[in-house]
Amino acid sequence: MEHLNMQSMDKVAANVAKIRELFPNCVTERINIEGKLEHAIDFDMLKQELSDHVVDGLQERYQFTWPDKRKAILAANTPINEALRPCREESVDFDNTENLYIEGDNLKVLKLLQETYLGKVKMIYIDPPYNTGNDFVYRDEFKKNASEYKNNSGQRDKEGNRLVTNTESNGRFHTNWLNMIYPRLKLAKDLLSDDGVIFISIDDNEVENLRKICDEIFGENNFLAQIIWERAFAPVNLKKHFSPSHDYIICYANNIDNCVCNGLKRDDSSNARYANPDNDSRGVWTSGDLSVGPAVPEKIYEIITPSGRSVYPPSGYCWRLDKNTFFEYLKDKRIWFGENGDNVPRIKRFLSEVKQGITPMTIWKFKEVGSSQDASRNLKKLFDDKAFFEYPKSVPLIERCIQLYSNEKSLILDFFSGSATTAHAVMQLNAEDGGKRKFIMVQIPEISYVGKKTKIIENGEVIERYVIDEETGYPIIEKDSNARKNGYWNVCEIGKERIRRAGKKIKEENPLTTQDLDIGFRVLKCDSSNMEDVYFTPKEYMDKQQSLFVDNIKKDRSDEDLLFDAMLKLDTPLSSKIEKRSIAGKTVYNVAQGHLMACFDQDVTDEVITAIAKEMPSYFVMRDSSLANDSVSINFEQIFNTYSPLTVRRVL
Repeated sequence: MEHLNMQSMDKVAANVAKIRELFPNCVTERINIEGKLEHAIDFDMLKQELSDHVVDGLQERYQFTWPDKRKAILAANTPINEALRPCREESVDFDNTENLYIEGDNLKVLKLLQETYLGKVKMIYIDPPYNTGNDFVYRDEFKKNASEYKNNSGQRDKEGNRLVTNTESNGRFHTNWLNMIYPRLKLAKDLLSDDGVIFISIDDNEVENLRKICDEIFGENNFLAQIIWERAFAPVNLKKHFSPSHDYIICYANNIDNCVCNGLKRDDSSNARYANPDNDSRGVWTSGDLSVGPAVPEKIYEIITPSGRSVYPPSGYCWRLDKNTFFEYLKDKRIWFGENGDNVPRIKRFLSEVKQGITPMTIWKFKEVGSSQDASRNLKKLFDDKAFFEYPKSVPLIERCIQLYSNEKSLILDFFSGSATTAHAVMQLNAEDGGKRKFIMVQIPEISYVGKKTKIIENGEVIERYVIDEETGYPIIEKDSNARKNGYWNVCEIGKERIRRAGKKIKEENPLTTQDLDIGFRVLKCDSSNMEDVYFTPKEYMDKQQSLFVDNIKKDRSDEDLLFDAMLKLDTPLSSKIEKRSIAGKTVYNVAQGHLMACFDQDVTDEVITAIAKEMPSYFVMRDSSLANDSVSINFEQIFNTYSPLTVRRVL
């Protein structure tokens, strides 16, 4: 029986396979560093295949690059050995909710989501760290080699260090930020559905570079808009030159030909200009100008009003309709000459025929979508007048993004979730329109206080590390924060509590329309692999060392840890319904109504295997050591071949 691959998707191998399909002559073979034969790309041949002339040497060309860009690409492609472990005690309605809150390094999490959520996310909104010179960016670890990089993604070291201040005096000021954002966006693109859209909040410091990165990753032709959000409405007089009052939201489609904008909801003010003075049976209407410029000779003709007045277009203009079309409109009572029949003719436009969604403009006023001040005030109110975030995004702002490019069952992802505004917005919009949208929030558990640090020398380099309290496992507090004083050790704890409070508030304010509203979430935490190291590198262990591992699964891992690992690897959404049952005294998990079944107990008998096979699941998973004896092992394949030959069987 085949073992389940416990690594994240190998993006390099996947890309090589795609090129092999298109250009088989560009794929060759080579011996890798482990002495094994593997496929590789003949880049010289590939360049020739993509050129209409003989390629000879380097040529100048337009490109956007920076130091370590190739290593940033490697960071996106390198597979990892990690797991997402469920945490029931911190979840809300774990067994029924379809929402996810994932704690961990978002680069790792995006890799782990690649197989199960490939092409399934309708909309992504992110608010990444701004590069202001005072803010933090994710630690740059690209100086490490690929092997070291697998153990440290660039966001966190073993002692909890993750963020570094990126001052403008730093020679890598832009480079650090670009190396952080590039691999994450590269992975995010693959999660978007073909009609999916991504929104990215940013300020003036990196908006230009972000546009270039997105042009490269998503394609310049898939650019939708650079939205200006009026985040502030009062000037800061201490500013020397200008007081910034806006941020940007960059918007790209995965495939512009397939994405559809729903438009903004029409409100009373949008419909106020529609009336029905002539009691037209088609309902209320408004009128539009019949003249247009510049003049086209064949569209210049005389029109006689009902009052007998002769009318021509203004000088330099012509009528919008040709003569035959005008008379068709006149016959259909679509031309309006005013109540007295003596005015210049206009075209009637009926509300019933107007697109119900209003095309959004690229300037979003704070009166429409809220400001930073509004967001801070509302979040503070939600937390009983306690402030934990300085510049959260407003719920109406994210609501608008979601409403424009999602449908009622869309999956929404935010992998810089911070205060979880996106989760709040999803629940709020669902409450307003009856939608069943689902969210995935991803956030690293960044500490909410100043930890005590010490300096050590590592490989000749002075490095700052947090001093860890052995009892709590958290860094020793040097300077407390308001969040910590109120019991929140890290940003994730605040985000989860925000979702709990927001969901409760939404249901209390809308009791009649939110009975079925999903305000729960499953908490999953990114951790080291469930498998012992010997599982991945058996050659590094002597035979006598391998004997120490009776089971290749770590001792501290539960059956649910293993189940969620299998769900990730076997195309099963992490929000799937999980049924737990007992068969012949053994615990069997039935996920997504038979899509995946699993049993991780020991001494599994023929009776258990037969009962599972008769359910005909798409996938079945168990431990390598689960079967009771050699007889059961021999019968295993025969049982499945008899009752469910199409079931994919895997062992851990």
